[in-house]
Amino acid sequence: MGVSTAAEKSPAMRSLSFILSPLPLSLPISGIKTGHLPRRFLPSLGFLRTKPLLRARYEAPTPLLPDDSQLSDADEEAEEDDDDEDEDGEEFAADEYDDVSGDAYDGTEQSEDEIEAAASVRASFSESKSRRVEKLCSEVREFGAQLIDFDELASVYDFRIDKFQRLAIEAFLRGSSVVVSAPTSSGKTLIAEAAAVATVARGRRLFYTTPLKALSNQKFREFRETFGDNYVGLLTGDSAVNKDAQVLIMTTEILRNMLYQSVGKASSGSGLFQVDAIVLDEVHYLSDISRGTVWEEIVIYSPKEVQLICLSATVANADELAGWIGQIHGKTELVTSSRRPVPLTWHFSTRTSLLPLLDEKGKRMNQKLSLNYLQLHATERNSYKDDSIKRRKSRRRGGDININNVHGITMEAPLSKNNMNAIRRSQVPQVIDTLHQIEARDMLPAIWFIFSRRGCDAAVQYLEGCNLLDSCEMSEVELALKRFGIQYPDAVRESAVKGLRRGVAAHHAGCLPLWKSFIEQLFGRGLVKVVFATETLAAGINMPARTAVIASLSKRSSSGRIQLTSNELLQMAGRSGRRGIDKRGNVVLVQTAYEGAEECCKLLFAGVEPLVSQFTASYGMVLNLLAGAKLTSHSSESGEVKISRAGRTLEEARKLVERSFGNYVGSNVMLASKEELSKIDKEIEILTSEITDDAIDRKARSTLSNAAYKEIADLQEELRTEKRLRTELRKKMELKRISAVKPLLEELENGQLPFICLQYKDSEGVLHSIPAVYLGKVDSLNGSKVKDRILGDDSFAISGVGAEGFEPSYHAALGSDNSWYLFTEQWIRTVYRTGLPNVALTEGDALPRELMVTLLDKDDMQWDKLSDSGFGGLWYREGSLETWSWSLNVPVLNSLSDKDEALYMSQEFHDAVECYKAQRTKVARLKKKIARTEGFREYKKIIDMTKFTEEKIKRLKTRSKRLINRIEQIEPSGWKEFLKVSHVIHESRALDVNTNIIFPLGETAAAVRGENELWLAMVLRSKILLGLKPAQLAAVCAGLVSEGIKVRPWKNNTYIFEPSTTVTDVIDLLDDQRNSILNLQEKHGVQIPCCLDSQFSGMVEAWASGLTWKEIMMDCAMDEGDLARLLRRTIDILAQIPKLPDIDPQLQKNALAASNVMDRPPISELAG
Repeated sequence: MGVSTAAEKSPAMRSLSFILSPLPLSLPISGIKTGHLPRRFLPSLGFLRTKPLLRARYEAPTPLLPDDSQLSDADEEAEEDDDDEDEDGEEFAADEYDDVSGDAYDGTEQSEDEIEAAASVRASFSESKSRRVEKLCSEVREFGAQLIDFDELASVYDFRIDKFQRLAIEAFLRGSSVVVSAPTSSGKTLIAEAAAVATVARGRRLFYTTPLKALSNQKFREFRETFGDNYVGLLTGDSAVNKDAQVLIMTTEILRNMLYQSVGKASSGSGLFQVDAIVLDEVHYLSDISRGTVWEEIVIYSPKEVQLICLSATVANADELAGWIGQIHGKTELVTSSRRPVPLTWHFSTRTSLLPLLDEKGKRMNQKLSLNYLQLHATERNSYKDDSIKRRKSRRRGGDININNVHGITMEAPLSKNNMNAIRRSQVPQVIDTLHQIEARDMLPAIWFIFSRRGCDAAVQYLEGCNLLDSCEMSEVELALKRFGIQYPDAVRESAVKGLRRGVAAHHAGCLPLWKSFIEQLFGRGLVKVVFATETLAAGINMPARTAVIASLSKRSSSGRIQLTSNELLQMAGRSGRRGIDKRGNVVLVQTAYEGAEECCKLLFAGVEPLVSQFTASYGMVLNLLAGAKLTSHSSESGEVKISRAGRTLEEARKLVERSFGNYVGSNVMLASKEELSKIDKEIEILTSEITDDAIDRKARSTLSNAAYKEIADLQEELRTEKRLRTELRKKMELKRISAVKPLLEELENGQLPFICLQYKDSEGVLHSIPAVYLGKVDSLNGSKVKDRILGDDSFAISGVGAEGFEPSYHAALGSDNSWYLFTEQWIRTVYRTGLPNVALTEGDALPRELMVTLLDKDDMQWDKLSDSGFGGLWYREGSLETWSWSLNVPVLNSLSDKDEALYMSQEFHDAVECYKAQRTKVARLKKKIARTEGFREYKKIIDMTKFTEEKIKRLKTRSKRLINRIEQIEPSGWKEFLKVSHVIHESRALDVNTNIIFPLGETAAAVRGENELWLAMVLRSKILLGLKPAQLAAVCAGLVSEGIKVRPWKNNTYIFEPSTTVTDVIDLLDDQRNSILNLQEKHGVQIPCCLDSQFSGMVEAWASGLTWKEIMMDCAMDEGDLARLLRRTIDILAQIPKLPDIDPQLQKNALAASNVMDRPPISELAG
């Protein structure tokens, strides 16, 4: 069952600690035998085991890791870099700060000796914290609550409390709400714990909320150690332990649902009886797109007499958060700290070395990691392999360059995209390379972040031959595994045991939570040296290490490859450095084929991001805020309907909704931002007027003699005329080139796929040349997805018209970098006569052009724009493994002769080029003539000052652009969405918005928990569910909550169970209802998902029918963690059904039976 008693849960809470406790070394170790249900019994259960449509095609090469990613479940903590931008654009991300808001700091930073001394004091302190808490509570009961002050609370701890912790605790004791913004692992939980001690001592209650069930379970265990079992309770969707305890740990959604019925009431008249304080841990989740609304609702609905303690990672706008809470809830104090108790050192790993990422001052990138430097040294290394003459020449060329003199390195020309990729690929280290580097520097244990489950597992298998444990540690791991296998035989991850015995483990959403908890505790004991984890590990779970390794700065998503945000980077980096153990934490960033040290520093120096409101209306919110009288209420003797509670009017609801964080920021901060933007625009206008031709002319007239001025002025006027002519000739040349390209392509593509060269400049002005093989004009690709995309997407629109009415059109090509390109004639620098023969390899095979068109359409990925112009944009997307062999046959530009350039066959273009060259030479000669004039020295000073002013304008425009983006981010929203949702509710007859009468459908929807409450209520009230058996009902419910679950076949694991025919028929019938609500939502502009998917219903039906875990996972194409998560979601919805209003008793009975059967090991052990 989803709810259990404290007596039932206590043994489970202690079991994992029992497993990890030491055992006699003489204990025999034997294999764990497992069994499963014979295959011949499977058909009798009413479902079949079948292979899914999805087949495993992945083969991981030993030295390289796959690059698919799993999106994290939620964001957590990040370091703060709150330096404002100076006018020169410098930002310092690596500094360690000591500033803490509030009174002047009267302490000093701990020295290394103090850290070691504090650790020894803690180890030798005999009186436990729980005893000291109990003693303080006894004294308060005896002498009164006035005894509680900061010093009394500080006496509970056997170490010095940091300044920001003291300031926050003192603010709480003054009766204020508190917002605390501080880096990861800085000790924010201590503030909540101290508040809990004070609250318990007064005989009152405190609620502690977290965003994750796993984090709630962890806090539950930690608070029990401090207060004892009787004082602490747990309330999640899975568990209810000691619900009336003075310290109640819960998930945020549970508290939000409790508050719905008490909006506007005092805490004594609501569900918050005797509650003095609410702790909102990880309050920066307010920015989470899918769940951020919950945090805002809690702040809005909480009674004002209840103090709020909001614990957040470092964010850019903590002052805005505190100001908002102060405005709508009451007096609120802000405490911020950007100082990490354990400072971080940033490293960068390449194939050959581990170097500091930053320079000695920590303000810029280490120049030894620049691409130019790496290219230079690669060239020098190659030159030393040549004969002695070449080596001497190489030394002469590089004589002025040594390992400490790298700041002056310049290259003759900017590196092209191809050159940069080649350098990066040559520097990519293997996993074993980076491991040896950090092991040699005593930087273990480490958490190694890889954004792919399969990547984590592949890394563990790759290192199975490396033993990181000594003999004693290996024995301890064996004993812990033995006990874990005895206690939880179904939870042992057999494929991970070999690596675990070597001190290496994987930790990701594909593992059972019980196994992940086992790994976490082994890691905490030092028995696991390296954990390969996805970014979900950084989401609040307390698992610090000496080193955090981040394998890449980008990850795959549903829309293609995306870069990490600075908050995500700092969140993962914050896992390094153990307080009281490590003097410094280490963060290792790794060279990849996509990113190098430049990209790492750019992201690091970007600073933390601000909190952004994600407030959106849901069906549950609207129903709970507006609902009044029930249609099913019993009438009184007078015949009047009894109103159980007064519904709010739309105007009253609007006042609540408009108290959102987004509206606060919009009303206050937007005004300030617009004022600053206006000042910048005025300054830009003034500076621009100073660099006009007239302004420069006036300065020159006042500075130079009449003769010198007249000479330069005449020449300048002549130069301006010649420059205008040069510009016109360049445009004419470009138009002639574009006009000449199209017929050349049509002529040359007959019988071959011609080679072309694409050229563009990036945002920083770097010119890139890309050799590619031409596929064809997009308009000629009939039935192509790309053609449909271009025709239906306005972002591909072409606004310009070419020479003589020529209209540009889009073409497709595959680059030598294995990227697809979409482009118009504007971006083709030249076309070559040579190309790939468009001839089938063997008779009957498809032609190469047909094969490549198929590959182009195979993956409907997101196209990214590289550059844009009036004649159409240049777009690209990454190729696949299947296109890689084609891209290898595209020659480099150096190997293609100028004689092969077919573009010069056009006489008109050739003539236009010659005219432009002649005019360019004329302009250059005129500039030299001006430089030889009498007054040029003074005139040059004026020009230099003009250039300085232009640079200042450029910086101001950059600031202006950032402000504009900031204003767009804080645009108010909320009420429009609320009205749209209310219209759907009104039209679906769940609630009469005009009279506030709630109908039975609305009652059920208001009580159920889920992503789309209205859709869930419609399904659960449907009569077609009444004829289902408990296992079949579970299978249907699984189809409602399976969003995000995926089939992941690999090796021989390619099977899933199919649902029975009855389940399939019911889901088909429900699909018609789903279409009706989707149409209704579309009519009113509401976009809330309605999940209904039978793909995994058979797996849930099999489990609910009694199959063992071993049997259901045998050759299964699902990860254990995914199936466990789906089963827990299903149990959660089943457990809600008996408690929902106006649900058929037979359905409630079947749901209760199904949840009882499903809630068995190892699934029952996930709840707490």
